Amino acid sequence: PPPPPPPPATASLDDVAEKLEQMGKIQSGERRVAMTRMRKRIAERLKEAQHTAAILTTFNEVDMSALMNLRSDYKDDFFKKHNVKLGFMSAFVKASAICLQEQPEVNAFIDGGDIVYRDYVDISVAVSTPTGLVVPAIRGCERMGFAEIEKVIFQLGEKARDASLTLEELQGGTFTISNGGVFGSLLSTPIINMPQSAILGMHAIQKRPVVVKDQIVIRPMMYLALSYDHRLIDGREAVTFLRRLKTLIEDPRRLLLNINI
Repeated sequence: PPPPPPPPATASLDDVAEKLEQMGKIQSGERRVAMTRMRKRIAERLKEAQHTAAILTTFNEVDMSALMNLRSDYKDDFFKKHNVKLGFMSAFVKASAICLQEQPEVNAFIDGGDIVYRDYVDISVAVSTPTGLVVPAIRGCERMGFAEIEKVIFQLGEKARDASLTLEELQGGTFTISNGGVFGSLLSTPIINMPQSAILGMHAIQKRPVVVKDQIVIRPMMYLALSYDHRLIDGREAVTFLRRLKTLIEDPRRLLLNINI
C-alpha cells in the first residue's frame, strides 16, 4: 500500500504574527497629492469664515407633506408648460427670498464699521462638482417665479458640472442654500459663505413620528439649519427667519400668495 500522507503543516502563533505583520507592511501606505487651486480657495474661504464671523446655528424641522403633494400633483403639468422639472429647491429659494425681505439683517453684511442692507435678494446655491463645491448665484430671486428659478438652477448646475461658470455667476450673492440631503445628511452646521451673514442647510427627508393635534402620525420630515453671523444677527431674527420659512414650506398657499394666513 502507498505510504500515508504527511501530516498537515502547522504554524506557531509567532509564525502567524510574523506573516500578518509582513502583509500589513505590503498593504499599508500613503500618497501625497498637491491641492488643486479650487480646493485651496475653498479651504481659505472656510477658514476666513471661522476666523472672522461669530458663527452660531439654530435648528428647526419642517413637515414636507404639503410640498411633496403639490409637486406630485403638478410636476407633469409643470414640465409640459415650462420644460423644466419641478423640484423642492425652487420652493426653498422663493421662501427664503420672502423671509430675507422680512428679516433684512439676515440679507445684510458687515463692511468694516458699517452694516450694508440690500433691497434685493441674490441667493447662492451650493453645487457639488468633481473638483469641489461651487456656489453660483441666482439674481433677483424676489422677482422670480418657480419656473424661472428652476430654469436658472438647472442652467447653473449644468455649467457647474461642465466647469463653464463665469466669474460673474460665482460672485455676489446675499444668502446661500446648501442641500446636504442629496448625500443623505440628516443634520449639519453649514459654514457661512463670506461676506454673507447666513446660510440655510437643507437635509434628507425622512419619515418620522410627530404629534399633530394630539395624535401620533408619520410624516416626511426635514431638519433645517440656519448658520448666521451673531455679530450682525441676533437669535430673535434667526429663529423668526427659520420659523417663517417653516410656515411657508408647510403650507405652500402662503408661499404662492406671499401672505400671512
